[in-house]
Amino acid sequence: MGPPWERAVRATLYPRVWSISVSDPLAVIARLPGVPEAVDAAREAVDRLYRHRVLRRASPAVSIESSLRGARASAALAGADVPLDALRRDEAHDPVVQGALRASAELGRLGPTWRQAPRQVLARLHTVAAAGLTGQEALGRPRTADDAPDPLDLGPAPSAGEAAARMESLFQLMAGATKAPALVLAAITHAELAVLRPFGTADGLVARAAERLTLVEYGLDPKSLVAVEVGHLELPYAEGLRAYLSGTPEGVAQWIQQCASAVSLGVREAAAICEAMQRG
Repeated sequence: MGPPWERAVRATLYPRVWSISVSDPLAVIARLPGVPEAVDAAREAVDRLYRHRVLRRASPAVSIESSLRGARASAALAGADVPLDALRRDEAHDPVVQGALRASAELGRLGPTWRQAPRQVLARLHTVAAAGLTGQEALGRPRTADDAPDPLDLGPAPSAGEAAARMESLFQLMAGATKAPALVLAAITHAELAVLRPFGTADGLVARAAERLTLVEYGLDPKSLVAVEVGHLELPYAEGLRAYLSGTPEGVAQWIQQCASAVSLGVREAAAICEAMQRG
């Protein structure tokens, strides 16, 4: 049947013709009802954040704090919810939390490689995120089993073969020229990784790290200030992914709008960090 994003594109453009290729599918998705307005609102929120005067002198510190809060939120979405203070004191030893922290720390080193070699970047993200959750031999390697854990109650995972084929489609989507905003690509990348569960462990941590990396490397948030993971924690995360899985234009649009809302909430979190630093 193809990935949900592709089904939504074809249902939008060619309801009765499923074999026609589309040169810029992300641009089609970006025009789905409700998506342009949501993306514009998120973009405006990011622009306002970047004008905060604290960032003239302290943007690296804000990025570090945002990454810490983002890692905590990503771990919470994976079922390991620990207080932020425990992370600051290095008292959170849960392997999921430690995996989220390592993945977050790795993003700065992986950015330049993301556009050219996404497969390599995802393998590295899984290696650091899943350490302690699976055997050493499975780290960074796509799953070979046809089943995978379903922590979000999304339904059975695609077979290993289908997951591999859809990952190739995702890489092609990332490599293609598009007029779509970075947020749209980030949302689709996040959703595909989350629903495909390509590694079988720590897939949610990898998916959320990949979304943040896409927002950074494709220009929406180049300084990695937006704690988008915090936004996802505040929203009905699994419900949004189920909407995406429907493959309908409405469902895919709902997920992208939810990602846009997560960005706006992540901006709010980053602005709070700025305000706290300003107060000293």
